[in-house]
Amino acid sequence: MINPLLVELALQFLLLSLLSIGGANAIIPEMHLRAVDIKHWMTDADFSQMFALSQAAPGPNVLIVSLIGWKVAGVAGGIVSMLAMCGPSFVLTYQIARAWDRFRDAPLRIAIERGLAPVTVGLILSSGYVLTQTTDHSWLAYVLTAATLAVALITRVHPLWALAVGAALGAAGLV
Repeated sequence: MINPLLVELALQFLLLSLLSIGGANAIIPEMHLRAVDIKHWMTDADFSQMFALSQAAPGPNVLIVSLIGWKVAGVAGGIVSMLAMCGPSFVLTYQIARAWDRFRDAPLRIAIERGLAPVTVGLILSSGYVLTQTTDHSWLAYVLTAATLAVALITRVHPLWALAVGAALGAAGLV
C-alpha cells in the first residue's frame, strides 16, 4: 500500500518544480507556505533550520527539498520529494534547452530572457523576506538582515564576511 504522505509530498513538489524559475531558492516562500502554513508539517523554526542547513551543506540549493521530505516522512520522504522536485523541471529544461539554442538570435528569445531576469530576482528577494519573517525576532536581527542585504546589493564584498559577522553576533548572544 502506498503511503498517502509520500503521495502528498510528491504532488506538492511536482507543482513547485514547475514554478521554480531561478532555482529552488526562488520558491522558498511557496515551500514555506505549503510546509508550514497549509500542511503544518513543521514550524517556522524547523523550516529556518532546514534552510540554513541546506545552504551550509555543499551542493545545490535544492537540498532543502530533501530535508523537508525527510522531516515529513523519513528517508523515503526525502527521496520522493527530491525526485518530484527535480524530475519535471529536468525534463522541461532539457527540452527547452534543445529548442532554445536554435533560436539564439530570435527577438522572442531575447525578450523572454529580459522578462524572466527581473522575475527571478524578485522571487529570490521574496524568499529572503519570508526567511526574515520566520527567523528574525529582535531589532538587532532585523538590522543585521537589512545591512547584509544592502552590502550584497550595493558592494562587491564577499557574502562570507556577512556570514562571519552574523556568526560572531550569534556566538556573543546578541542575535
